[in-house]
Amino acid sequence: MKKIFISQPMKDKTDSEIKAEREKIIARIIELYGDDIEIIDSYFENAPAQAAPLWFLGKSFEKLSTADVAFFAKGWENTRGCRMEYLACREYSIESEEV
Repeated sequence: MKKIFISQPMKDKTDSEIKAEREKIIARIIELYGDDIEIIDSYFENAPAQAAPLWFLGKSFEKLSTADVAFFAKGWENTRGCRMEYLACREYSIESEEV
């Protein structure tokens, strides 16, 4: 079973926009890998109200550390957090793909 992490830009997007994009990405991942996958839940809906961007990145790194593959959504290269996650994949030999 492949453990899959999804990195996607979230700034200035509503919860419903983020979830809709995530569902499309998951559908694409299933096309590639079949059903023998586990999607790592890296969307933090119940984050503390005053959580800073670095708090989210720290939590994302924690989740990313358990992944076999990370998928990067369109526009990832334009956001700090996604770029940091991408660099972590490169530095720690986690397979990465763009969707």
